[in-house]
Amino acid sequence: MAAVPSDTEDERRAAYAGEVAARIERLPITAWQIRARIIIGTATFFDAFDALAIAYILPVIVPLWKLTPPEIGLLISAGFFGQLFGALFFGWVAQRYGRMPALLGAIATFSVLSMACAFSWDYTSLLVLRTLQGFGLGGEVPVAATYIGELAKAKARGRFVLLFELVFPTGILAASVVGLWLVPHFGWQSMFLVGALPSLLVLFLQRLLPESPRWLASRGRYVEAEAALRTVEEGTEKALGRPLPMPALSISAPLKHSTWRDVFGPHYLRRTLVVWVMWFATYFVNYGLATWMPTLYSTVFHLPLNVALQYQLLTNVLTLFASFACAMLIDLTGRRAWFVAAFAGSALALIALWYIGPTTPFRVLLLGTVSNMFTGTMSLAVYLYTPELYPTRSRALAVGAATAWLRLASIIGPNIVGMLVADGGLQTVFLTFGLVALGASIIVGLFAIETKGRVLEEISP
Repeated sequence: MAAVPSDTEDERRAAYAGEVAARIERLPITAWQIRARIIIGTATFFDAFDALAIAYILPVIVPLWKLTPPEIGLLISAGFFGQLFGALFFGWVAQRYGRMPALLGAIATFSVLSMACAFSWDYTSLLVLRTLQGFGLGGEVPVAATYIGELAKAKARGRFVLLFELVFPTGILAASVVGLWLVPHFGWQSMFLVGALPSLLVLFLQRLLPESPRWLASRGRYVEAEAALRTVEEGTEKALGRPLPMPALSISAPLKHSTWRDVFGPHYLRRTLVVWVMWFATYFVNYGLATWMPTLYSTVFHLPLNVALQYQLLTNVLTLFASFACAMLIDLTGRRAWFVAAFAGSALALIALWYIGPTTPFRVLLLGTVSNMFTGTMSLAVYLYTPELYPTRSRALAVGAATAWLRLASIIGPNIVGMLVADGGLQTVFLTFGLVALGASIIVGLFAIETKGRVLEEISP
């Protein structure tokens, strides 16, 4: 490590944290960074697969176990209830002990519990095991997004992070494809067995990737931070075939201790409230509807199981294309403009479906897919935007707290659908979800800040 002249340990730590940030900012995107995205993305892929697998299992177990709509809603929500606590716990672990220990613990938890779910013998056992599985699922994605964001430089950070986040809708799409083939041929248990595969990744993850240099520097662990940063730099130089240039930026990284003022203090309170609205609205609409759609197609419209799963597969394919467009364009449009348009587009589609009436499966497929395409981009973009809003010292904890609203929304949304469907109010479902999306569009347009092209340490001092 280069000598850092300072009068105190605090000044030394602050100076070195600024040096680390400047050295990361001068790194081009090479095969090393892409490999890091692939390795972390593998876990995120299976996180998405496991989270949405229940949607493709329900059409089988609903008649098998004679489940009522409220029981279906509770079973969907159970996993998200576990995720609520997992997001907070593993966010705390990532902030206190590092990004890698938190990732390893979360991946191991949801993999082992996914296998356990395959051996459920009735509704109650699956309900309990899904809740416990959710504890791991809730921790992996926010910590992974934090880690990837801390390796990215300001220029084109949106594209870099969102191309990584594309593995999430890809995992959802894979759940559709695999579920369409596996469930009819090998039973619903096979989906959970596939979801257990990431347990193999735990054996190699810590050897393949270093701890976040930004986090290590913020904790004053200079030797480890230097070793981690050199791993990144040497991997980049090897991919480039030439030495890296000297850092061109002088970045200030003032030393402060992590406190809840980094979430609720005067500088951050508005950011926190806005981003919590975004998380809640995105996943209230997205998971509230997506987890129910195959079941609605098969129970309300009486479509055969294979047709119901094919309809949802089509929705997920188109949503993946929309998410790719978001990844490629968000550094051009800016964050706030994209968010406002996405929420408004989803609201328009859902309110239109309410107005004309969800009387045919084709109408629900068409307008439901349009809504899902818009909210699908938001389900990625919030993982880019939220880590940008907070300093390294508190980033993982703040992201974990924000994603808790994802879990809360995902608990409430499916239960609302269940209650309304039980009362014969399918049309009201789409009005309710459309108004939530519309409200989020207005709030984001009025109060969100723009982060495009800004260094993390500049956005969040």
